[in-house]
Amino acid sequence: MPLASTSALAISAEARELHLRSTVVDTHADTTQRLVSDSFDLGTRQTDGSVDIPRMREGGVGGIFFAIWVPGSVRGADAVRRAVEQIQAVRRHAEMHLSDLVLARTAEDIRRARAAGRIAVLMGIEGGHMINGDLDVLERYAALGARYMTLTHAVNTECADASTDKPVHNGLSSFGEQVVSEMNRLGMAVDVSHVSDKAFDDVLGASRAPVFASHSSCRALCDSPRNLSDPMIRALAAKGGVMQINFHVGFLSQEFRRAEQTHPELHVEVVAKAKDRCGENEACKILESGKMIREYVAKGRFPRVE
Repeated sequence: MPLASTSALAISAEARELHLRSTVVDTHADTTQRLVSDSFDLGTRQTDGSVDIPRMREGGVGGIFFAIWVPGSVRGADAVRRAVEQIQAVRRHAEMHLSDLVLARTAEDIRRARAAGRIAVLMGIEGGHMINGDLDVLERYAALGARYMTLTHAVNTECADASTDKPVHNGLSSFGEQVVSEMNRLGMAVDVSHVSDKAFDDVLGASRAPVFASHSSCRALCDSPRNLSDPMIRALAAKGGVMQINFHVGFLSQEFRRAEQTHPELHVEVVAKAKDRCGENEACKILESGKMIREYVAKGRFPRVE
């Protein structure tokens, strides 16, 4: 066997051993929409998607944050209702699988879960629009177990400007400053994934606690506004924060991003086909979009990312 291959195998084995003895936490899992359905069982190995208990066990996952998400176009009481529905679904699935899962709120809870051979289940609110401009709603989410909130999703919220929308607040809004202060009080982490660069800077200045990016990637490798630049990463670390990598191909490869920009019709096609197949079923649309992107890669319509 070639020396390079032997070395690669040794590194892989060492990395796996390190992984399995570490407390591995996935800070952003887009599986929550599936949990709302009575037909989905988290304890059963699925043939699609990415998350279920058997695969979490095999992957050595010690903790997982289920993302509570509704589209930014959904606002007001309906956004709150749907967010609470998802929170209750996460709690229900944890209670259904007590031998494998346990609801957690703190780092110590995660450590206790690992010591007991169970996977810690946590939640993050993905988008400040889901509090409907009301700090009491934020407190309600925290009471139900949400441990972080992403201030925006793809569009601006009352809290802040999004990285993929036209600025209206010049960063963090005055209400957003109140939200950050309240999250500090509640012990919720402030998530800066999806926010504009100016909002990112404002949050670092406003928060009394370390903040984090739950699912961002590196702009030096892929020049997406969703990703963090090297100075932003250094500033986050200086504040005591951490950054979790988003491994979606559109945020990892400049070649893939360039193909998306050159052929925007492909993205439109994926969205349209997913909606045609799924209607307004968000879980279905997420799964179908992912499948179609993989199909387009296999057919050479998008570049392969390795």
